[in-house]
Amino acid sequence: MAVPLLKKRLAKDRCARSVMLALTVLSLLLLVAMGVGLYLKSEMILDRYSLWTLLTTSDWKPLKGSFGFLPFIASTLAVTALSILIALPISLLTALYLSEYAHSWTKRVVFPVLDILAGIPSVVYGVWGTLIIVPWIADALGPHFVDYTSGYTVLASGIVLGVMILPVLVSLFIEIFTIVPQDYRDAAASLGATKWQVCRKVILRKSLPGIIAAVVLAISKAFGETIAVLMVCGNSASIPHSLFDPCYPLPALIANNYGEMLSLPLYESALMFAAFILFFIILVFNFASRLLLRRVEKRYKL
Repeated sequence: MAVPLLKKRLAKDRCARSVMLALTVLSLLLLVAMGVGLYLKSEMILDRYSLWTLLTTSDWKPLKGSFGFLPFIASTLAVTALSILIALPISLLTALYLSEYAHSWTKRVVFPVLDILAGIPSVVYGVWGTLIIVPWIADALGPHFVDYTSGYTVLASGIVLGVMILPVLVSLFIEIFTIVPQDYRDAAASLGATKWQVCRKVILRKSLPGIIAAVVLAISKAFGETIAVLMVCGNSASIPHSLFDPCYPLPALIANNYGEMLSLPLYESALMFAAFILFFIILVFNFASRLLLRRVEKRYKL
């Protein structure tokens, strides 16, 4: 009686393992299919122009046959980097306060607010940026640094995007900090460490791999944000040289032009190539971050 039951359990185990393996392989194949599909759609423009010309020139006049993607790549990297520089210290210190210092009633108030912020549609952030951030930069902040700015700038895009990813980072950091065993805190406190020393020397050090992984996730999300950035970036196909210059990230380029340019095959291929560039940037960034994460774990023996 026990032998058939054991065989049945083993069969279920093998079946579950096979299903999970198939789903894992399917997810990997989906990633490959996306990359191959975007490349095939980009073949027309790659056959017409060299890859070096497309990536290193700044002249964007599609109707005249000029496709320079450098301004869009530079804008994407600038806006994403600025958003992380704004969101990372705020979210890190906020998460430390909520997990280590805040009273329970504070957490009961703040956590639902973070959930609401994370669930707000990106278009709402874009409207907020258009009505509040853009006029503030144009009328109050910009005149102190430049002669003129419209407010639709790299800075506005970075602020809006930073606010969008802030609740995601805070939630991830809180989850990471709560995983650190309480014994580590108690041991550090028994040796005379202050609360801040415990946070800095124990919690942040122990949580460093998780922090890096959370930042990678936030950056990957920031790379693809479209509507909010589209509404405040200025949509100018030129390389931004300061925070008060307009910009034109790759997602905004695709969203602005894809629907109305399907009748022009070369233009459509250029937009698919823009999507492929974005896809490749995210892949390279995630691969590099994995290497960094391994080095951090090896160095600090986490």
